Amino acid sequence: MDLKAVRTFVTVADSGQFQEAAAVLAVTQQAVSKRIAALEKELGVRLFTRTARGAGLTADGRTFLPHARELLLAEERATASVRPRRRALRVDVIGARLAPAALLRGFHEAHPDIALDVVTLFDVDSALTALRSGTIDASFRAVAMPGRPLPRGVEAARVYDEPVQLLTGPGHALAGHRSVTPGQLAGHRIWMPGIVEGTEWAAYYASLAAEFGLTIDSRGANFTGAVQDAVAGSDTLATLVTERLRLTWPAGHDLRRIPLVDPTPVYPHCLLWSAADPHPALAALRTHLAEVWSLRAAAGTWTPSWACVASSVRDAPEPS
Repeated sequence: MDLKAVRTFVTVADSGQFQEAAAVLAVTQQAVSKRIAALEKELGVRLFTRTARGAGLTADGRTFLPHARELLLAEERATASVRPRRRALRVDVIGARLAPAALLRGFHEAHPDIALDVVTLFDVDSALTALRSGTIDASFRAVAMPGRPLPRGVEAARVYDEPVQLLTGPGHALAGHRSVTPGQLAGHRIWMPGIVEGTEWAAYYASLAAEFGLTIDSRGANFTGAVQDAVAGSDTLATLVTERLRLTWPAGHDLRRIPLVDPTPVYPHCLLWSAADPHPALAALRTHLAEVWSLRAAAGTWTPSWACVASSVRDAPEPS
């Protein structure tokens, strides 16, 4: 099986768009389409449904996705086994448009001499498997989820608290507010189809809903742009987004990003790494993130009680 095509499939699945996958892979959109077509021909099934809004996984695509990730992890393990000291620092950022990717860009700008290999793993189990096998050196996650203690030998420290905001269309009852409290959202329908059961972000938003009496609807397909389109044209529908999530929408949508205050819910991004990882650049990443953490004020915020403790990354033991 062509692993380049498999990697392209995973990138499209993660981004939801052929065009965005092409940008991530630094190839043309035509090349992405050809690779997916070749993979579908080899497997004898359709992997995506294509619409004007993006690419959604078919049932066969969803079945194939975890196995595709395992294929790529096996390739990474094979490569790392023969050049563990010369390879780039490999870091999982969950998604290219999320805050961890921005944090890693900041690290790259501060340390341009350190080679980086950025990967996007979907769930915490995949990330932990990759950490323990040495396939990746670090991962950004929201830990520890209830009932999911970290495996022996995996360290974690909170590195960034990202504020959560309300996203509404111009006709929504709260659209004219400069800020709203979490309690004011009670009774409003909040649509978040990107929530997947068993993930750390599902655990976070479940805790948020329980704490403030919110109604979060996670039903429906999560096509790129679908939530923005629905929210823009509704006077009753809203969604929640994190502060540094990169979103784009047509100018006519006139969407509003409204801060949440008193308290401000924050998403607790943590860095995970293996205590036995020998990569020489790992300590530099942890030190850089500790400096970012020191810039964040924790007063007046809320996060689940199960979130990773806010200790300095530099307090953790150095890799042996």
